[in-house]
Amino acid sequence: MRKKILSLLGMALIYSCGATETSSQTNNMPIPNSVYGYWQQHVSYSMEIDMDVNTYRYKGKQKLVYTNNSPDVLNRVYYHLYFNAFQPGSEMDVRSRTIQDPDPRVEDRISKLKPNEIGYIKVNSLKQNGKVVLHETVGTVLEVQLNRPIQPGEQVTFDMDFDAQVPVQIRRSGRNNKEGVALSMTQWYPKLAEYDDEGWHADPYIGKEFYGVWGDFDVKLTIDKDYVVGGSGYLQGEPKVKAGKKTLHYKAPRVHDFSWAADPDFIHDTYEMPNGPKLHFYYKKTLDPEYLENWKKLQPDTAKLMAYFSENIGQYPYEQYSVIQGGDGGMEYAMCTLVTGQRNYGSLLGVTAHEMAHSWFQFVLATNEAKHEWMDEGFTVYISNLGENKLKEKKLKNPHSRSYMSYIGLANSGYEQALTTHADRYEYNGAYGAAAYSKGEVFMAQLGYVIGEDNLKKTIKKYFEDFSFKHPKPMDFIRTAERITDFELDWYLIDFAQTTNTINYGVKSIEGNVITLERIDLMPMPIDLKVTYTDGSTEDFYIPLQMMRGEKPTSATIINDWAWAMPTYTFSANKTVKSVEIDPSQMMADVDRDNNTLTQ
Repeated sequence: MRKKILSLLGMALIYSCGATETSSQTNNMPIPNSVYGYWQQHVSYSMEIDMDVNTYRYKGKQKLVYTNNSPDVLNRVYYHLYFNAFQPGSEMDVRSRTIQDPDPRVEDRISKLKPNEIGYIKVNSLKQNGKVVLHETVGTVLEVQLNRPIQPGEQVTFDMDFDAQVPVQIRRSGRNNKEGVALSMTQWYPKLAEYDDEGWHADPYIGKEFYGVWGDFDVKLTIDKDYVVGGSGYLQGEPKVKAGKKTLHYKAPRVHDFSWAADPDFIHDTYEMPNGPKLHFYYKKTLDPEYLENWKKLQPDTAKLMAYFSENIGQYPYEQYSVIQGGDGGMEYAMCTLVTGQRNYGSLLGVTAHEMAHSWFQFVLATNEAKHEWMDEGFTVYISNLGENKLKEKKLKNPHSRSYMSYIGLANSGYEQALTTHADRYEYNGAYGAAAYSKGEVFMAQLGYVIGEDNLKKTIKKYFEDFSFKHPKPMDFIRTAERITDFELDWYLIDFAQTTNTINYGVKSIEGNVITLERIDLMPMPIDLKVTYTDGSTEDFYIPLQMMRGEKPTSATIINDWAWAMPTYTFSANKTVKSVEIDPSQMMADVDRDNNTLTQ
């Protein structure tokens, strides 16, 4: 059973994340309201952190200014305390020990942590506008009962003192990862939960990813003077050194997270792009020569990927980006990624391409990954596969083919759950991976089949333009495609993302020049058809889907549309037919291609 579920992952990628060190600052403009009437909360963090690299403990002071841009009165607020997940008996621990296919990086490791190995964030004091406020730590969430409600439009200041301990590296964050990186500091501070038009999102940290409030960070980090630090944000001036420690001052505007990594053996390289941003690379000088060579080779290719994503999604909005060795695989964070570094070059480039692409889909668009994980992971896989393919000398005809195979395997397995499933509520990790990464990529690639590749390119750019810094939802993306094409496309979102309905069309019969097709499964689609005549000539036909109310641009012969409720469709070709093939491009995710062709 477990082996079968793990095989569902196919190309589903499991990654983890990081940060930078530089000296300029983007224009700190206010986050605009969406042209479609959205509002966003805003938070400004000021933090002073003192890290003891010997005990892996740190003390923090945090001033948080929270602006309630919602139309609602808020009686409570919530903070995430992610490091509390790394304690025996936590929800992450128990879930990992009870799911049938646990993440191999976690398994039962949390249950075996000793007191000096666990992670924690302990809130010592919390004040609302200078007055002590009641709060209670419940697992990985701090529940705060406000002294007085926060009114719409009101700005409130919270002051907090906290102590924390960095856990042994298990998942994403931690100390002394398997490659010897000392500190991978991700999701390491008390982080205010997001409140949006669907209410609070104070989800416990069980293993999947994140959702945060847009804002600005001002962080002063004090650490051993011999440690090289890469972090989100722009380094302000030179570090100040005193008594064997240095204090680094960072500012990060318009982000929803702040991360950093540190190690005394980091090499820090920079790579200048002609029109920006400035690229930073942090990796251990103790790596084997082949891996050191890979990190040098990675730098110009990272610049090419950055240029490709900016051209095909939208302009990268920050002045720097960092690739940092650390973590437990690869994971995206604000202005940076942490990736493990002891890889062959293809793997290092692939993980960097994927994590960098997240900078657009997760760190500028920033969908709620707990609810719409496929919009982040799947769209990222889609564009990163195209970016990698662009760099290759030998181009793949279909760079999305592995995701199609993975999704079709999932759809035929009996273990699929709809993409509306909360990320933590998948029965199997393998099913989550194949859904979020593979089916999510297929959703995007197959939309190109439905509306045409040029329309898809326009849709992606318009989506980024309209919904940057606005936490878009699935309907925002599909409505963007509708505005570009003037088609009706809600059926596509409903069937492919909100159900487990599958696509299965077949060639039922050929009689002379009369062709009959059949829809076997429930999901409707327009049909591309290649007909080969007995004289050896071929003709392409396009059968519009009636409920789509339009036809994609095509050079094929357009014939009568097909109403979804009709299980069969018959038409007459121009000459005697030898064979028929449905979807010769194989960009339609038909779960049974055996019946897609017929020869008489």
